[in-house]
Amino acid sequence: MKSQDPIENLKTHLRRRKTSGAPPARLSPEARSSMESWKKRKHAKPDPTPAAKSTTSPVTPSVPSRSTRTPAAPAAPASPQTQAQPQWSLQLPEGDKPSRFAWLRDTALACSRCSHLASFRKQVVFGVGNPDASLMFVGEAPGADEDEQGIPFVGRAGQLLTKMIEAMGLKRDDVYIANVLKCRPDMPPNTPGNRKPTLSEMDTCAPYLHAQIELIRPRVMVALGATAVQGLLRDTSPMGKLRGQWREYRGIPLMLTYHPSYLLHNSSITEKRKVWEDLMKAMEKLELPISDKQKGYFLQ
Repeated sequence: MKSQDPIENLKTHLRRRKTSGAPPARLSPEARSSMESWKKRKHAKPDPTPAAKSTTSPVTPSVPSRSTRTPAAPAAPASPQTQAQPQWSLQLPEGDKPSRFAWLRDTALACSRCSHLASFRKQVVFGVGNPDASLMFVGEAPGADEDEQGIPFVGRAGQLLTKMIEAMGLKRDDVYIANVLKCRPDMPPNTPGNRKPTLSEMDTCAPYLHAQIELIRPRVMVALGATAVQGLLRDTSPMGKLRGQWREYRGIPLMLTYHPSYLLHNSSITEKRKVWEDLMKAMEKLELPISDKQKGYFLQ
């Protein structure tokens, strides 16, 4: 088999010429240069990191024509509305409803998970009303009046809420009223007024509210004001955009509306009508009768 090395082939050819008595052959400068280049390539060291050979043939992706292109997948639906994130779990004991409610109340009254609130409060404001209520109102946090009496919504805003409930044809004892926070938010010494509860405070208190909802099982809930909505749903949109909307909280229809204190500062008939329309939606959901007189409340 003939060698593929041109230098060895040349040497073999020269030996044969010498053996046959032929005169010595002379190489041209071009031939010598080619031979030197071959020798250098032959003795060159290999690349220490040679590229690995592909075991598969490269495939050039084809771009489908406009008529055959696969339609883009639709955007993923938005995730469900984020809700309160409790920082601990609370397990209700076995037993009948009154005993379980009593246990929950006693547990809440002794709570000190928020040490700064426990040291500041006068009383835990647990909640009040009918434990079998079909309608549940949820506010933000107790104020000074509520902290003093241990009952939610007893100040001026609470008195207005009572009138709103009565306008629906109900009594305050027919519904259940609670807050997203059961302790009055602490304030600096000698500082009047109230502050907004933090998300961390509301999350820490959420298991108590969740247990109340589990025991009461209302058919409809009403969130009163931006802080209550933020504590329940994590939605910080302006209440002007949120009010009148139905949401869902723990599987229960939730109507969003203004806090009664808003109407104390914005007492125009148009703003009162907005809240009343929200309450009538709750009445419709509960299949409560709405008279013509009620339908005409706060109309100019």
